[in-house]
Amino acid sequence: MAPRNGTPGGDSVSAATRATVEEYLSRVAGRDPELIAAMYAERVDWMVAANPAVPWIRPRSTRADVAGHWADLDAHTVPEAAEVTLEAFLVDGPEAVLTGHVAGTVRATGKTFRSPFALRLTVEDGLIVRHHVYEDSLAVAAACTPGP
Repeated sequence: MAPRNGTPGGDSVSAATRATVEEYLSRVAGRDPELIAAMYAERVDWMVAANPAVPWIRPRSTRADVAGHWADLDAHTVPEAAEVTLEAFLVDGPEAVLTGHVAGTVRATGKTFRSPFALRLTVEDGLIVRHHVYEDSLAVAAACTPGP
């Protein structure tokens, strides 16, 4: 794919995308599901590797579903134990990719998980229209599974 920054308006599109994603990250840090969901279009292309052992990871497609994701995440994990380390934040036109590491503790089991992640977001008209997460979903599922 050719870089968009070489096209007319590419720098301004990238700047707008970066500003939207920075606001999104600020809202995620604030942990209010409705405020986070307001950053999304009414319909969203949401992809997170679903696993029946992980109650907060399931198919989502609407802004209301996004709010549900963040509410479910807080209900099933210990928010105070969550850790996110952002290592890269790349923007090309309407596309943003963030990479880093995430860690958390599952309430029901007390087990922790750690995973590298990549998050691809696409922004249109100031709203997130694509949210694709790539992570070690098996590590998260193992933390959700009772037993040793």
